[in-house]
Amino acid sequence: MSNLPLNALRSFEAAARHLSFTKAGLELRVSQAAVSQQVRTLEESLGVKLFKRLTRGLALTEEGEALQPVISSAFGQINQVLDRFENGRMRESLAIGVVGTFASGWLLPRMGRFTSSHPHIDVRIFANNNRVDLGGEGLDYAIRFGDGAWHGTNAERLVEAHFTPMCAPVVAKRLKDPVDLHKEVLLRSYRPGEWAHWFEVAKCREPRMTGPTFDSSVSLAHAAAQGAGVALLPVVLFADDLSRKRLVCPYDHEVFLGSYWLTSLKSKRLSHAMTAFRDWILAECKKKRPRNP
Repeated sequence: MSNLPLNALRSFEAAARHLSFTKAGLELRVSQAAVSQQVRTLEESLGVKLFKRLTRGLALTEEGEALQPVISSAFGQINQVLDRFENGRMRESLAIGVVGTFASGWLLPRMGRFTSSHPHIDVRIFANNNRVDLGGEGLDYAIRFGDGAWHGTNAERLVEAHFTPMCAPVVAKRLKDPVDLHKEVLLRSYRPGEWAHWFEVAKCREPRMTGPTFDSSVSLAHAAAQGAGVALLPVVLFADDLSRKRLVCPYDHEVFLGSYWLTSLKSKRLSHAMTAFRDWILAECKKKRPRNP
């Protein structure tokens, strides 16, 4: 049956959808008689009747009912692929899971550069809280924070995360020495021990931790900017808040707590879209980090 005429299949699909040769002809921009003839040709090739010709309209036979969903699905898939062709290229999709802090503080302000230079790639960004299942969520890449050791994944370092206390300007006026933090509310991340590392670098005793815990550095920074306390945040991702003085760094001490990584499944074959994004983001990350105000 590999020699079945494509026009006949197309005519059958339209007629089966409308249950009318006339409406199928209008859609296909041919006459009602031409559709009827194409369907008859298909029926003769298959040796079965696909339609019952009624006084008013058409009805599918059992054979027609069996064939219609298969043909409709096939043409639908063909149309989906053809719709992806534009200006001589096929559009591609790229699904990226991104830890929220990196998305808002680094990726999104730069994403326009990638989309403008790769207009044929449809990017879908899914924010997450560093907990991600690449395979289960159908992601091409995940950008996450940590040490780069995730089972079954390739990991390429994007930026190192150096953390320092940040707070609202009104709070910073009270802070002259690290020991002054003992009198402040210290806002905490869901990752334990971060403040302890900073106080060790600052050569200051760690106070008893009683401040609220947040599951996102974005909400942590927002609380700090509202004067709710002092947050330990990655400098590179809050450059805009620092330049606009929504947040300030009262101390020079920074502590390295990890890096942001571009990760993908080792078992996944790189598509053109994945290669383009990887090359772009690694090049962006090599650009010189601006000095903090």
